[in-house]
Amino acid sequence: MVKIVGIGGSLRPDSYSQSALRLVAQRVEALGAEVEILDLRQMELPFCNGEDSYPDYPDVVKLQNTVKQADGLILATPEYHGSVSGVLKNALDLMSFEQLDGKVVGLISVLGGQSNSNALNDLRVIMRWVHAWVIPEQVAIGQAWKAFGSDGKILDEKISQRFDQFAQSLVENTRKLQGVA
Repeated sequence: MVKIVGIGGSLRPDSYSQSALRLVAQRVEALGAEVEILDLRQMELPFCNGEDSYPDYPDVVKLQNTVKQADGLILATPEYHGSVSGVLKNALDLMSFEQLDGKVVGLISVLGGQSNSNALNDLRVIMRWVHAWVIPEQVAIGQAWKAFGSDGKILDEKISQRFDQFAQSLVENTRKLQGVA
């Protein structure tokens, strides 16, 4: 079975990035994959200082081990100042090739303004640098306050369809590239 780990790059309590991650995770699970979400809001992670280990932070080991055991990843980030959030970048920096090499990755960005691909492009560069495989489908949700209902569900049918295509591509490509049934 395909195992996917989702990581949301927002610390806000009512985060649209976290909502998008949960919604995509449900669709990935419906396709027969196992999904575990690592909620950075619940983890105590230090700022990366380039060390090989962080013995005072057991959540670093949890992050590294969980990602290492996964076949693929979903990374969801708010776009801050035209790029990926610092908290997501820091979490990625706390890992290395040992955890990220060969992972199949799907990318989601959520913006308050107009939809664009800045954070997604930056994440593609980061993932390429650690030898991960980013799927071609990606989701950028602009004007997030209009995209989600008060129940956390997507209001825009086109975005909902993109979530379906994203989930399908992530599961199919992970199966192909990882050789997992």
